[in-house]
Amino acid sequence: MAAYIIRRLIHCIIIVILVSMLVFVLIRLLPGDPVHMQMAMLDLGTLTPEAMQQQYETLRRDLGLDQAIVVQYFNWFSNVIQGDFGRSMVRHFNIAEDLQSRMTVTLFLGIITFIVSNILGMFLGTISAIRRGSILDTLVTAVANVGITAPAFLIAILGIYVFGYVLGWLPIFGYQLPWAGNFSLSIRQGILPIFVMSLGPMAITARQTRSSVLEVLNQDHVRTAWAKGTREKMIILRHVLKNGLIPIISLQGAMVRMIFGGSAIVESIFVIPGVGQMIVTAMFSADYTVIQAVALVLTFVAVISNLLVDLLYGWVDPRIHYS
Repeated sequence: MAAYIIRRLIHCIIIVILVSMLVFVLIRLLPGDPVHMQMAMLDLGTLTPEAMQQQYETLRRDLGLDQAIVVQYFNWFSNVIQGDFGRSMVRHFNIAEDLQSRMTVTLFLGIITFIVSNILGMFLGTISAIRRGSILDTLVTAVANVGITAPAFLIAILGIYVFGYVLGWLPIFGYQLPWAGNFSLSIRQGILPIFVMSLGPMAITARQTRSSVLEVLNQDHVRTAWAKGTREKMIILRHVLKNGLIPIISLQGAMVRMIFGGSAIVESIFVIPGVGQMIVTAMFSADYTVIQAVALVLTFVAVISNLLVDLLYGWVDPRIHYS
């Protein structure tokens, strides 16, 4: 097991490095230039074209963009492994400090979304399978189909309109953590974003749970348990759910990527000061260093979640051996 974990950690490090290289190169191929963005924020109206060009070259040199891309990458990555993500090329804030506060918000909402989507998804999927063909099964299937196909931004806009403007029950923008001072406001601000982010993962988990439970219900040991008169609750908990968990666990890595990837849309719509909003703002302003830092952190979260999913296989099914 220890050797397996070490190998997987090495693979994770390699993946993070490769993704960081890819992002580093690709963002420089996109339209936009942080130097132009920075010059647009300065009062350069009185400068001649020659002076503006000289100012442009000076700013590029100050940001290190005049160096070869390989040199730029190694300078940046050598600082990153020391914990220094640098400063924003456009707004000049300390990236590590801003990223820490924003990551706390994104992780808090993401973890709650992950828990809610799994609990509700597994519950609805199990009930749907046990009551196959009933009205409840039809309703759960319909809701799951809507959750899978409906775009997150559309659900968010409808939620804002209905619960924010029409009914006035919930805040429609902003978010503060529960320990920031106003616990009630934090709960009300989190309802809509968490609902929007959890709908898709919950629907996928419900469908996979339903399929897995139906497959296990038809196995011999479950039919034997029914024949012995074992209570339904014990059959579901002891025989059905545990044996049907492996296909569901295999989804969890994808669920984490889906939740944190979708945070960019949700945080932008609800004006939540998280990592998702941070990278969207950086993309619009071509802020290379911010994009690189956020992409690196999100990649690390994704690969670690995949590693944890693999380790959970052995806990759920002792027949699985790591080599």
